[in-house]
Amino acid sequence: MARFPRRARVVAGIALAATAALDLTSCAGASAAPAEGDSAVDAATATTVADFGTFADLEAAAKAEGQLNVIALPRDWANYGEILDLFAEKYPEITINEASPDVSSAEEIQAAETNKGLDTAPDVFDLGLAVALQNTDVFAPYKVQTWDDIPDALKESTGLFVGDYGGYMSIGYDSSKFEAPKTLDDLLGADYKGAVAINGDPTQAGAAFAAVGLATIQSDGTLDDFQPGIDFFSEMQKAGNLLKVDVTTATVASGETPVVFDWDYLNAAHAAGDDGNKNWKVVVLEGTGYAGYYNQAINKDAPNPAAARLWQEFLYSDDVQNLWLKGGARPARMEAMTEAGTIDADLAAALPEVPAETVVPTEEQSTNAGTLLGEKWAAAVQ
Repeated sequence: MARFPRRARVVAGIALAATAALDLTSCAGASAAPAEGDSAVDAATATTVADFGTFADLEAAAKAEGQLNVIALPRDWANYGEILDLFAEKYPEITINEASPDVSSAEEIQAAETNKGLDTAPDVFDLGLAVALQNTDVFAPYKVQTWDDIPDALKESTGLFVGDYGGYMSIGYDSSKFEAPKTLDDLLGADYKGAVAINGDPTQAGAAFAAVGLATIQSDGTLDDFQPGIDFFSEMQKAGNLLKVDVTTATVASGETPVVFDWDYLNAAHAAGDDGNKNWKVVVLEGTGYAGYYNQAINKDAPNPAAARLWQEFLYSDDVQNLWLKGGARPARMEAMTEAGTIDADLAAALPEVPAETVVPTEEQSTNAGTLLGEKWAAAVQ
């Protein structure tokens, strides 16, 4: 999405399982106007805080812009609500414009293209890996001050996109209606007729992509070929068990989506709060686990380039890395913060146990899987 000895090694394994460090060669595009706070600084080309002078200079430039445009950040997703509110409290001079919280990663990129050159374009993105890999030409490279704390396997080498929080693909279910599924094949049974949903379209949304990845490895396949996962959901569709409904806490609470493939921290959130389903339980299937991280990136054509970079610095700070943890996700800097004693140990200890064996798709595997899903998914589940 911690450390007390055994889980420490398991959580670190999410990053370490991505054995090939990302090493892309795409370059950032044209720059925007200099930040109003300092005419000598072109915020749109800044790749580190040093390009502004000091962190205080970056803050001043962002405050002078006075706006930050974010997109696809549901407030109940990995504790984003508290994170957004903390930024607003810390920087009251900067208005956060929250657009389209429930769109997919692919739709974030579409919004940037549609609004290019307008002050409504997104400044920053939060993306699944497959979409990030396909759109590096849209991003501006930037390395936050805590760059060295982030495992190499979670970051593109120039800072075009960087993993930030992650977790394990899981199955959430209404325990008042179903027993805990023990295997993937349980979900193909008649008891699950019209009951099983995935969070989005796997050709566009990272969580849905990961659901197919989990189905692949739980069907004795490998991440080199997602076809077994596609075949599993095709079989589920033919059995009448697959629901094509966008999953929200409201659909879980109402019973419209009683069984859901999603990240463990997102599934857990459906039981929280006054609006949550108190019967909602979450299981990570035995056997090989599928893990993944969401990535932060800056729009190379961001209308507020200094604010975009300040937002990145904020997200990778100790305070916000612990807020991801509070949301049940595993922050990218978790291992380094544990060693430094800055991790919230109580929150880390509350993380659920996870499989001893974990896989994370590499750059090549994600790219190939995305291509295959684009070719095969629609026909498989029609």
